[in-house]
Amino acid sequence: MLKYIIQRLLAMIVTLFMIATITFFLMHAVPGGPFASEQKVPPEVQKALEDKYHLNDPVIKQYFDYMSGLIRFDLGPSFKFKGVTVNSLIQRGFPVSAKLGIFSVLAILVLGIPLGVIAALKHNKWQDTCVRFTATIGITVPSFVIATVLLYIFALKLRILPSFGIETWKGYVLPVAALSGYSVSFVARLTRSSLLEVFRQDYMRTARAKGLGESKILIKHGLKNALIPIVTVLGPLIAGLLTGSFVIESIFAIPGMGGYFVNAISNRDYTVIMGITVFYAAFLLIMIFIVDLIYGLLDPRIKLGK
Repeated sequence: MLKYIIQRLLAMIVTLFMIATITFFLMHAVPGGPFASEQKVPPEVQKALEDKYHLNDPVIKQYFDYMSGLIRFDLGPSFKFKGVTVNSLIQRGFPVSAKLGIFSVLAILVLGIPLGVIAALKHNKWQDTCVRFTATIGITVPSFVIATVLLYIFALKLRILPSFGIETWKGYVLPVAALSGYSVSFVARLTRSSLLEVFRQDYMRTARAKGLGESKILIKHGLKNALIPIVTVLGPLIAGLLTGSFVIESIFAIPGMGGYFVNAISNRDYTVIMGITVFYAAFLLIMIFIVDLIYGLLDPRIKLGK
């Protein structure tokens, strides 16, 4: 186990290094620069700004400077916000995005998995049809469309929920519903199909032949084995939800990482784009690693490192 963990950690470091390298050179391949869009800026002022942030240095030197800072967990300064570092932007935006993401993950666990279980147990009955129909709508309709419809109904017409901000608990209702709509629907369909596949296995028929109760069969034998593909998709889903949704945070004016990322792209703020990309990649790699460890807990037949 220890050898496997060390190997995975080394692989994660190499992967993160490659992601940072590709992102860096892609950003510098884009025409223009972070100060090219400034209006009525004298050439000498623009040159002074580029000298201050070492943008006139050779690209290779800029690359090694950035990577040396990355090793020290220093993502550099923001080009657009004076006196603000990328680390401080992440420290400011990640808790907001993470809180919104935690509520969305809870919605997935509370709604997605139980709905999938109900659909599997009531296969081809009206309950199954309702779950599949609702899940299909949730998967096919984009999140920004769901957010727009929710805003129109509950904020504009009924006026029972705020249209922006998360100062109170009511402010989380619409963003969480829009953010988790796709994930809840996807997990519900996946749980249903996975459980139906498990129900057809021989060990399930053997458990029933032994006279075990349906609830015990479902929890101990069925759901435990059906959770493996669900855990596989939950890892990347959770990483994406906790690090923020660019569209949803922009629609509801939530000051999370998504908003910073969108503004950084508009302003060509290279360091912020690269910093948030590397942070998200690291978070995603960690979640995938945790998922692999959970495999061994759900199914003892899976031997990590072999």
